[in-house]
Parts: sequence; C-alpha cells; structure tokens
Amino acid sequence: MFNRRQFLGQLGGGFGLAGAQSVLQAGNARQPHFTPKAKHVIFLFLNGGMSQVDTFDPKPALTKYDGQPMPGPKIRTDRASGTLMRSPWEFKRHGQSGLEVSEIFPEIGKRIDDFCVIRSMYTDNGNHGPSLQLMNCGHQLPGRPSMGAWVTYGLGTENQNLPGFVVLCPGFPVLGSSLWSSGYMPTAYQGVHIQNSAIEPEKLIPNLRNEDLSAVEQRKQLALLDKLNRHYAGAQPQLEGAVQSMESAYRLQTEGGPLFDIRKEPEKIRARYDVSDFGRGCLMALRLVESGVRMVQIYYGPFQPWDNHDDIRVHGKLAQKTDGPVAALVDDLKARGLFDETLIVIAGEFGRTPMIQNSGLEKLGCGRDHNPPAFTTLLAGGGIRGGMAYGATDDFGFKAIENRVHVHDLHATILHQLGFDHTRLTYRHAGRDFRLTDVHGEVVKAILT
Repeated sequence: MFNRRQFLGQLGGGFGLAGAQSVLQAGNARQPHFTPKAKHVIFLFLNGGMSQVDTFDPKPALTKYDGQPMPGPKIRTDRASGTLMRSPWEFKRHGQSGLEVSEIFPEIGKRIDDFCVIRSMYTDNGNHGPSLQLMNCGHQLPGRPSMGAWVTYGLGTENQNLPGFVVLCPGFPVLGSSLWSSGYMPTAYQGVHIQNSAIEPEKLIPNLRNEDLSAVEQRKQLALLDKLNRHYAGAQPQLEGAVQSMESAYRLQTEGGPLFDIRKEPEKIRARYDVSDFGRGCLMALRLVESGVRMVQIYYGPFQPWDNHDDIRVHGKLAQKTDGPVAALVDDLKARGLFDETLIVIAGEFGRTPMIQNSGLEKLGCGRDHNPPAFTTLLAGGGIRGGMAYGATDDFGFKAIENRVHVHDLHATILHQLGFDHTRLTYRHAGRDFRLTDVHGEVVKAILT
C-alpha cells in the first residue's frame, strides 16, 4: 500500500502545502512582552575566536612587557603559552567617543560611535565545540534550540514566503547545523542554511526550481498531498514537522530567487560588499532583513578561520574582508531606515591569550591560544547605546574584571531588545520549561538607550 511517508519520499522537486495551518501558526508574528526596540537581528559570527587585544581592547602593558612572562603565578591555558606578546598593530582613537580601534578595522573605526564595544565578555569553556554551542544555543551540549530558533519562536516572521531564520556560510563551521538547530522545537523554527559562495540564486539554493513539473502540475500534486495530510492529521507529529519545513521551502521558491540575487543591487552598492563571501553575505543580510526575515546569521567562513594559533597576523588579512562590508551594512541599514530596528551583533566563541602560544617548536611563532576568560563583542543599532566601551579586562587583556558579561547575559540583552523577558520566553519539553538562558542571565541595561 502506498502510504503517506512513501508519497512524500517520492515527491521529487515539489514541496508540500500540507500542514499549512501549523506552518502559519509557526510563522505568524507574536506579541512580545513589552514594546521592542528591535525587530530583526543580524549576527556576524567571526568563528574561530577574534583576538580582543589586537582589535578593540588595546593594552599598552603588552607593549611595555613584550617578551616577558606575565607577572604572578604561571597561568594555565589550553596549550603551553610563552611570554607576553604585543599587538602587531597600532590603535587609533576615532569619533566623538574617542574609542580606540585597531588599524586593521579603519572603516569600523570611522563608525565606532554607532557601536557599543563590550570588552568584558567571558565564557565557560576553552574548546571550540562547547563554546560555539553556548554562544549559539545557550548551552554547551548539543540538542538545544539555537538563538535564531528562539527569536522566530518568539516573534514569528513578517514575510510568510521566507524563513524567519537564515544562516549564511560558504560551507559549514565547526559542529555545522547543530548551531542553527531548532532542537526540541518544531523544525519550522530551525535556520535555513544557504552556502553563499555563489552569486546565482540557482546555485545558492539547490532545487529552487522544479525541472520536471509545470506550475499547474505541481499545484495539483500539492493539492493531493494536502488532502492526504488532512486525512492523517495528528497521526505522525514528526512527519508533520518535516512537512512544515517543506512548506517553508516551497514558499521560498516563489520569492527566494529574486531576493537572493544580489546582482539586482546597483553596482556602486555591490562594490562595497564584493570583497569576500562574508561581504556578499552582509549584502544578502541587508536584503533579507528588508524583506522581513527576523534573524540572519553570517559565519565568516567554513571550519574556524579566526583560529590563528600560529600567526595572529592572519587577523589582518581576515579583517580586510570584514571591515568594509560591516561598515557598508551599517551605512545601508541607515539609508533604508532599518538601523534603529535591526540589532547587529559581532562576536566569536571566545577570545585569544595575550601570551604567545608555545607550539613546542624550537622557534616560536606569533600566534595566540584560545582565551575564554575574556573577549570582545560589538553591538549596534536596535536600541543599543553607541560610542561606548562597556566593562574592562585586566592590564594584559587576559581576564574580564569589571562589569563582566557572560554569554547568558548577552542572550538576555538581545531578547530584551526584541521585547522579551528572557525568563518568561519558555518552551515546554520533557516535563519542564526551557529557555535560551537556562537558569542564568541578566540584561545589561547600561548599554541600552
């Protein structure tokens, strides 16, 4: 007998309209707990771990004590560390705020008055996997919903033809799809991963067009599927979730092509982004937010490109492909009237040590190891107070010591700007209420307008 699951398995290029009612419930915008400052989030993830002392947290003591051991007892790090190492780059003051920014980010420096620089971030684990999970999903172990899933669960989507949560990465970061998973929530809330290494929409989104059926034929097929789903309504909850995902994909067919085609932007705009996959991802994020997508997350690249153990000077090359697009994104969000309602987050999973990493070779390189006790995160737009540095690390940038901000606090603050009390945005699973911030987190009110 030809059952429902077999029928779905043989649909080929078509995506079902089945489960439409559940999908609409998943997509409809909800009422937040209070008036939000932001409607969208653009999360720029510099995966691998950006060095705070080489970018946005200047430390003159590193120059003074360059080549000397850090004062005090020997500090244990993930790998053997050597002496203190000064930054290869100079810092300059910018804007009315006078915030110091590394010379590798000159364009962000010109716009630093739009940013809040949190210099006192810290996390719980020095390994990439657990720290990536914590920053993306609020827990070190896999299986929890990602922040993007929580955002779409809370707010829904403004555009029923697009996913509420889109992830852009040319390949996969460490841990891959678990970082944008819906966990125990319905799959309608998970991130839609787009490998943005291509420009043509047909290459960006596989199976965007049905090559075997005309629109009329596909509509008839989908009508039959819808009828079958109504007959089996509630019988197979897991299948229902899969159908919801396929419904989202089908709707993406109607609107995704033109939207993901950044060639439709004027050349003078594209030129500011067309320096890297990350840059083109920033332009795509601009277009997605403008079309109503709630959250767009851009990973800098596959694996962990900012993980520079052997030579921290690689950061300079990475920054060349980051600096201009981030500045362009800020400018264009303002030009399109979206900056105030869009929260920009720039972060990695942890920072890097102020000491040189001793790789065990006879000649030391000039790399830095993972540093969970301190790192820097930038926020802009969406009701964030610009032109300020919040918190501080010690004299060498090793540990956050003033106004420390945990990852849970960051998540609580992001949800607050979207209009949610993070302690009340919960999802019932396995007999208890879960939330993004677990049982922790405090809103960092000092950085809010």
